[in-house]
Amino acid sequence: MRIRILVIDDEESYCEILKYNLQREGYEVDTAESAEDALRLDLSIYQLMIVDIMMERLSGFDFAKRVRNNPATENTPIIFCSALNGEDDTVMGLNIGADDYITKPFTIGEVIARVRAVLRRTQASQQVAYNASQSNYEPDITFKTLRIDRNNKQCYINGKEVVLTKKEIQLLLFFLTHRERIYSRDEIMQHVWAGQEVSNRAIDTNITRLRQKIGQYGDHIVTRLGFGYGFKAEI
Repeated sequence: MRIRILVIDDEESYCEILKYNLQREGYEVDTAESAEDALRLDLSIYQLMIVDIMMERLSGFDFAKRVRNNPATENTPIIFCSALNGEDDTVMGLNIGADDYITKPFTIGEVIARVRAVLRRTQASQQVAYNASQSNYEPDITFKTLRIDRNNKQCYINGKEVVLTKKEIQLLLFFLTHRERIYSRDEIMQHVWAGQEVSNRAIDTNITRLRQKIGQYGDHIVTRLGFGYGFKAEI
């Protein structure tokens, strides 16, 4: 999918110059000759906005504030492009949340370079955020038609949710990830109760309730008298 850019400037000549040259670089470009016109568009479809500041009625600064206060566009990069070249103007623009500030008159080469740089930074930060979210993702644990959604802490059998308590979910997760071995109550306590002191009766009661709730799969949680419990794939 090609990157889509919105150019907002009340001077038609600037809109046309930027549109022509950005399209030559392979970008899809739309233009608006006022902030009001731009706000009538679906701004969420753009990956970058190039915004003039001195426009009638609604200024570029005010437009940018609205963009930043909208959850659908709060992270869309903005480059201000303005004849205002004072340090205070640049600082104000960046403080509002602009990603760059270009002063008029400009060269097309400068604009293209700034656009590329902003898009590179944005794509890099999005990749970092994506990697972080992926690193926290935990794949489901399954056994035949029994499934535990580890991210949402939910249990399903044949696609239908089985409501379990927190401890029951933790017990089932422990058994499904530690199959084919018998564990003592002390070992189960260390894993599921994180070292908290609980009675053997409490452990037995939670396992009994879990067995009942998961129906046919309850038989796979086996008891070895004098030793403890384990999950067996074949019974």
